[in-house]
Amino acid sequence: MDASSEPTTIDPWVRDILRCPVTGAPLVDGVGPTGEPELVSTDPEQPLAYPVRDGVPVLLADEARVVDPG
Repeated sequence: MDASSEPTTIDPWVRDILRCPVTGAPLVDGVGPTGEPELVSTDPEQPLAYPVRDGVPVLLADEARVVDPG
């Protein structure tokens, strides 16, 4: 297993305070279309996913991708 496919490892206390910078919704672990780890906003109206690179969440609006609701 290479580093890009390892699950996100974020301390629980950090996880509790992380929010989507666009909507303010909580973030949950996810996997991108090509298997990379990401954090996904739980906002039902504007679901966005943020990449996790080398174990660091990149919570920049410019780096987010729109999640297909289907």
